[in-house]
Amino acid sequence: MIEQFSNDVDAGLSHAQKQLPSKYFYDKTGDALFVKIMALPEYYLTRAEMEIFTMQTSAMISALSLNKNKYFELIELGAGDGSKTKKLLKRLSEQGYQYDYLPIDISENALEQLEQSLTNELPEVSVKTQQGDYFDILENLKVSHHPKVVLFLGSNIGNMLDDEASLFLNNLAETLNVGDKLLLGVDLIKSEEEILPAYNDSNGITREFNLNLLTRINRELGGDFDITKFDHYPHYKQQEGIAKSYLKSLLDQQVTINYIGKSYKFKAGELIHTEISRKYDDHLLQHIIKGSGFSVQNKLVDQQTLFADYILSL
Repeated sequence: MIEQFSNDVDAGLSHAQKQLPSKYFYDKTGDALFVKIMALPEYYLTRAEMEIFTMQTSAMISALSLNKNKYFELIELGAGDGSKTKKLLKRLSEQGYQYDYLPIDISENALEQLEQSLTNELPEVSVKTQQGDYFDILENLKVSHHPKVVLFLGSNIGNMLDDEASLFLNNLAETLNVGDKLLLGVDLIKSEEEILPAYNDSNGITREFNLNLLTRINRELGGDFDITKFDHYPHYKQQEGIAKSYLKSLLDQQVTINYIGKSYKFKAGELIHTEISRKYDDHLLQHIIKGSGFSVQNKLVDQQTLFADYILSL
């Protein structure tokens, strides 16, 4: 893990447009900060999808065409704290569905916390946590020919460029069988006034979350980033439909990372690209699923039409 982290950091900071992979946001501190972000008044994404899972749970189960008399595996990619999924788990258990819940996450800490919370809140749910890379685990699960429902929520697909999202869905389809389902949560295209505050909250939690990536490099790779010399910089234009997050160097400076054994120069105002958040509409979704084998079976939206959960089938 440390070798991959160092290789990715070196490659990203050696690039003409410096960048750092967003997956490294999620250490123990990053997990806790993201939980805070999801509760922020500006961060509508979680509330909107939570509304769908709370108010339309029965419609969701119906749209997934689940059979009470047939066991299935409910697999969640990037499960996090599972707050939304618990609404679905509770209703499935109440209605007598036969299933195992298999949350997959790169963060062992997040999985441990999720398993503990489910033990306390929904002890009747069978939980089999899976720590690691999505596709490594899905490949192992492929040997099971039980029906599968995959959850990919929170607009996590939006952290990929369109070509990457298409490849991701093609790879996902290859690990599943005909008839399996994907419940895909996406943020919908909106104005700058609606989108930008979600990535630049008034309490500065998103800023802290972004800067924590540099703190992690300092701690795990022996970096000497001075966090006070960088700032959080978000960007979004409705016509592009992609929210972008950057770290901005506030002055000319040099940073050394001992584990890598290299130094990196930054100019005043230079940006390190850390994350994208693609926003979708029906047309864009059809574009990224083209050729994957997935087809749209249904679409659930919140009352304000801020967010959508698409139900796709192979």
